[in-house]
Amino acid sequence: MKSKRTPLRPSPQKGEGGFEKRSERGVDRKSDAPRGRGPRPAPVEAGETGEGAPAAAPAAAPRRRSGPPAIGRANRGNVARSGKLIAEAKPERLQKVLAQGGVGSRREMEEWIAAGRISVNGVTAVLGQTVIPTDKVKIGGRLVNLRFTSARVPRIVMYHKPEGEIVSRDDPDGRPSVFSALPRIRGGRWIAVGRLDFNTSGLLLFTTSGELANKLMHPSSQLVREYAVRVLGELTDEAQKQLLAGIELEDGPASFASLEDGGGEGANHWYRVTIYEGRNREVRRMFEAVNCTVSRLIRVRYGPFQLPPQLKRGRVRELTDTEAKLFVRELEKAIAPPQQDPESA
Repeated sequence: MKSKRTPLRPSPQKGEGGFEKRSERGVDRKSDAPRGRGPRPAPVEAGETGEGAPAAAPAAAPRRRSGPPAIGRANRGNVARSGKLIAEAKPERLQKVLAQGGVGSRREMEEWIAAGRISVNGVTAVLGQTVIPTDKVKIGGRLVNLRFTSARVPRIVMYHKPEGEIVSRDDPDGRPSVFSALPRIRGGRWIAVGRLDFNTSGLLLFTTSGELANKLMHPSSQLVREYAVRVLGELTDEAQKQLLAGIELEDGPASFASLEDGGGEGANHWYRVTIYEGRNREVRRMFEAVNCTVSRLIRVRYGPFQLPPQLKRGRVRELTDTEAKLFVRELEKAIAPPQQDPESA
């Protein structure tokens, strides 16, 4: 019975197109030379080369890596996050470093230090204390990463807040939070620049820098807030004069920097107002002081930031690095104290 298996073919002989037969010389396993390699030639000293033989090239020196010192997990003990050696890093105030790291505003950090919630190297921190990159800072027993002054541009986002959201991370009533709509970040957190109450909509700014947030909210920055206000009925001329001249509220006097008629039909009338403060429900309370009820309130501008018409409610727009860098530079110029002429002093 014939088998269907292919009969064995004879191995091709040398010269018939097949592989040449390997050498039958055995391998000396007692030799010191490594397997699969021939014996290494002895190094030739200078002056021992034969006639016509090229001299051996000298071994190249190993290349050293140039540039700034390496940073990373393996070098944290010697190099700061800015790339400078720790010996060169200058101590900075604790509340400033924590604010730069996005833990909170500088004012919040000062309150936490005063309350004894922050420790440095196992010892409770005190106000005015300075730290360096090697210090271990803990908040409530949890270690935090220190972020010293660097060239890193802070992130800034504009959010079109709708009505019905609260500007807080924790709410006992479980109401929707504005922070749930923001992009996720690592190594920090978003800090709100001011607040809008639950029933107010419009432009809301967030940044990862507590230092920048503090500058934007501080009265010395003199950043204007502009609102579109819809009221029931119209303001009398007398009421408009009072709002511009100043009205006494429970927490002190308040006044609008400008007040313009925005038109309207029927019972609803719109006005455009500007103010340089950000007290709680200040605009609503000022209209209530002249017996006028606010039915809708929208913030349309904060400093140089205008609410983009294409930014829908509940959406965010993050500034590019170029835009953020330009804004920070202009803000520094705006709030810098004027230099006094030495001749006039």
